[in-house]
Amino acid sequence: MNNDIRPLNIAICGFGGMGNWHRETIAKIDEVRLAGIFDIDPARQAFARELGIRVYGSWHELLSDDSVGAVTIATPNDLHRPLAIDAFRAGKHVVCEKPVALSSAELAQMASVADAMGVVFTVHQNRRWDEDFRTVRKILADGTLGPLFRIESCVLGCRGIPGDWRQLPERGGGMILDWGVHLLDQLLQLLPGDRIATVRASVDHVTNELVDDGFYAELGFASGVAAHVEVGTSHFITKPRWMVFGRDGSAQVDWGCKGRIVCVTDRSRNDAVPIRTAAGLTKTMAPRTDDTIREFPLPPVKSDICEFYRNFAATIDGRAQIEVKLPEVARVMRLMEAVRDSAASGETVRFES
Repeated sequence: MNNDIRPLNIAICGFGGMGNWHRETIAKIDEVRLAGIFDIDPARQAFARELGIRVYGSWHELLSDDSVGAVTIATPNDLHRPLAIDAFRAGKHVVCEKPVALSSAELAQMASVADAMGVVFTVHQNRRWDEDFRTVRKILADGTLGPLFRIESCVLGCRGIPGDWRQLPERGGGMILDWGVHLLDQLLQLLPGDRIATVRASVDHVTNELVDDGFYAELGFASGVAAHVEVGTSHFITKPRWMVFGRDGSAQVDWGCKGRIVCVTDRSRNDAVPIRTAAGLTKTMAPRTDDTIREFPLPPVKSDICEFYRNFAATIDGRAQIEVKLPEVARVMRLMEAVRDSAASGETVRFES
């Protein structure tokens, strides 16, 4: 870090699991410094004091602290909009946890106030720094698989929705907002500039009737690429985190960047020994012979989530452009709304066509 640059003082509003994660991350970065926290839960206040962290007595006290340059909002989803607007009007820059709001209309209101106040406003789309996502991005950038025609992104668990506010629709619960916001954001980052023509989706209510505890979305891009996005909380056998299919090869990428790439080496040699099934032979689905394909390891990709806050601080200082841009966030918000509309109607929704 340049010694001439003063660290940005950040206060955290909401000191639950993600709030504490932000505290741990900020502690690793020279460019930012934790000024204190605000939380309405006495137990979380006590935890902060045990760590030697200043605990603000009220939200007003935090916003009135002129030494605080920015606020990270890590509260339940329904509180993001009013808290962010309060912070903007107090002249604070804001990092907001995802989903940034409950609707694209709410985000538009937030962005308007931030713009009027001349503050930096960004969203913690932290899974842009996941190494499995960045591995897929590199595979596509390298052209390893040839022209892309399909990509699948799945996150499946088996413990249901956590037993807290995430089960309540009025608080912004449900898997579309919780995990869909990540997977859809990643997908749009992988296919920049490609318009989404159609959205067809369905939702699950396996263990929760109030909010979706899983969903499926099929997206059709203007380029012809098809994408499948799936989130579930009642799956006791999982699927690959990513499957990527191109004309000349396929890639499987799992959590921890485990997986493989398989590419064709000799398309002209297309004969195969038929597979015998109980109901007959199939030559179409017989595997290629080993001498016409080649398997590759996944390319090594490293990532550092600390780059998020470094970029935030550098943007405030005028030394960088913000990484997570509000138009990108707004597009994801609108896409989640299209997923919900399709699931509710049972019909394919036209999106950007």
